[in-house]
Amino acid sequence: MIRREIGDDQICVLTFDRPESGANIFDAATLEELNEHLDFVEHEASLRGLIIASAKKSIFVAGADLKTLLQQAQSGDMREFIAKGQRIFGRLANLKIPTVAAIHGASAGGGYEVALACDYRIATDDPATRIGLPETTLGLIPAWGGCTRLPRLIGAEKAADVILKGKLYSAQEALKLGLLDEIAPRDQLIHRPKERLRVGKRKMEGGSPGTPASLAPPRQHGNPAPERACQIINKTLSISPDESSRMELEAIVELGKTESTQNLIRNFFLAEKYKKGSSRTPAERVIHAAVIGAGVMGSGIAQWLSSRGVTVILRDIAREQIDRGLANIEKIYADAVKRGLMTEEKAKEGRARICGSTAPMELRDVRFVIEAASEKLSVKKEVFRELAMEAGPKTIIATNTSALPVSELADVTVSPEHVIGLHFFNPVSRMKLVEVVIAKETSDGTRERSLAFVRQIGKLPVIVRDRPGFLVNRVLFPYLLDAAELFEAGLDAEKIDNALVKWGMPMGPLRLIDEIGVDIAIDIGNTLEKAYGRRDHVSAVLLWLRDGQMLGRKSGAGFYKYEGKVQAPNDSLTQWRRALHGELEGAEGPNIPPDRHRDPRLRLNEEALAHRLVFLMVNEAARCVEEKVVDSPEDADYGMILGTGFAPFRGGPLRFAEHFGLSKIVDELERLAQSEEKFSPCEILRKHARESTKFYEN
Repeated sequence: MIRREIGDDQICVLTFDRPESGANIFDAATLEELNEHLDFVEHEASLRGLIIASAKKSIFVAGADLKTLLQQAQSGDMREFIAKGQRIFGRLANLKIPTVAAIHGASAGGGYEVALACDYRIATDDPATRIGLPETTLGLIPAWGGCTRLPRLIGAEKAADVILKGKLYSAQEALKLGLLDEIAPRDQLIHRPKERLRVGKRKMEGGSPGTPASLAPPRQHGNPAPERACQIINKTLSISPDESSRMELEAIVELGKTESTQNLIRNFFLAEKYKKGSSRTPAERVIHAAVIGAGVMGSGIAQWLSSRGVTVILRDIAREQIDRGLANIEKIYADAVKRGLMTEEKAKEGRARICGSTAPMELRDVRFVIEAASEKLSVKKEVFRELAMEAGPKTIIATNTSALPVSELADVTVSPEHVIGLHFFNPVSRMKLVEVVIAKETSDGTRERSLAFVRQIGKLPVIVRDRPGFLVNRVLFPYLLDAAELFEAGLDAEKIDNALVKWGMPMGPLRLIDEIGVDIAIDIGNTLEKAYGRRDHVSAVLLWLRDGQMLGRKSGAGFYKYEGKVQAPNDSLTQWRRALHGELEGAEGPNIPPDRHRDPRLRLNEEALAHRLVFLMVNEAARCVEEKVVDSPEDADYGMILGTGFAPFRGGPLRFAEHFGLSKIVDELERLAQSEEKFSPCEILRKHARESTKFYEN
């Protein structure tokens, strides 16, 4: 795993180079090899310095082996592995000769902690060089010295920022933060450290015991790791490094036993699976694409494709729409530059790849055409008829519809085997998921080329069958629409939304309806109700909001009123509800008439309220597995995490259901179904509960 070379200058270079792998990681074997090399270094009196380097093209060391960590977390064997790493990194930190980490490529987690154990850190200013401690995003903490050494290097406050956010930084950002001492050209990466080592001085560790820090712990969102890291960072400068290391060890071992941490690590592996795919055949790179429709979604897709090196024809029927779409693209690029996600030069190159047009044109050389026109089947069919005439024999025609039948669009073309759904999520620049919708005549070749294209542009594809709502909207909408019914029945919007945020959702369901747009939510709900019945019924409150042009954030009011970033209750909506309940009572009476006090929904506490809504998603996700809308429970779970922000630490609807107890969920659904048929549990849930089996083997 590690090569050792000693030059005439008596400087030892340890080069990490894991055989038959593009990445270096720390597993038990690598740690043991590093330990043996340190035995040699400690006893070789002639050595003047040590350099830690990597032979990989884009990885320095990617960190600890997560497969090992997950297995140990599940079996309870994590303590010895972490303690061993602490001992070995401690030996490196305590060498009598000066040490330098020569970093090129990703230096993440344990891969940066080994650099922290060195006296100096020098890195290349290459796009592949990314530096940081992302452990808290996986429900863990940096326990090989990250929480102990980083505060001593850059101060507790800056260290907390790095560790609690879990972000990976470019070399320039890392230099500013103090994570690096120097940046060197790639061809100087060993020469520069040797120059520094010839001076022969060790950089003594600062931050002797002193006053504890008093950083406020972050808000809890079901992942306790940031708070545990914060506790150590607050104490580390007032205790010895050994005591701090013991705190690191106890914290990571305890975190490893939690369901949330095991789910977050599992999510990491799912992301890798969807990123890589299973195809062994290298895909042809897509250079040219066209997007039909320059609205919010069409312009968002065009911007994303252009930022990923694809030249794009953006087409709409009127110049006004094109101009509006190009202005939206400009805004997205400007925001990306402002947030430091890309340079002005890259943004300029991206903008130059987009050509706006109102005229029909030859699309024979365009490999992908993505239709993003109005969500009306008649409009889309007309667009598809035209596209079928303009496209070449190898052109794939995709629709971005969120709920309409892809097969019906394919039926109006001459080559239905080349038609597929590519459902991007809004905002395109931030949402990673694309639902790849397989219509009844979509060919295997079209499917494989589409999956490769989605991965080429840096999105994560999940394959779904062509059923109304596909996966994400189908699972999400019973939850959203029931939340609207609960509001109409008399529960306050804040109570509903706060219960779900506390449970772990990124925002409450009513706030999410406001973000989607009340009008769009009604259209999707109506489409789904035709297919699935009462569980997707659109309640009167949504129709009232639409009739009053209160469409959510985009119009300034929906379930809430919006002024800039300020969100407040919508008083006119509350008045409407009072009037509604007064009418039910036959007079303008109290908010909840006496006969309605018996409505059990109005007595739900936070936990019961969250479970009622989440169990609807569990039931619908199980149906999607039962009806083969998705190929596996992982597809259902990861699709919902990516597409809706479903609490990642809970692992997705089905993973959560297993942990909670499938029989308990079925019993609760059966109880609710006695008064509300939409809660009737699907057969696959009943079967698993009856036979005490699960969706996942382990």
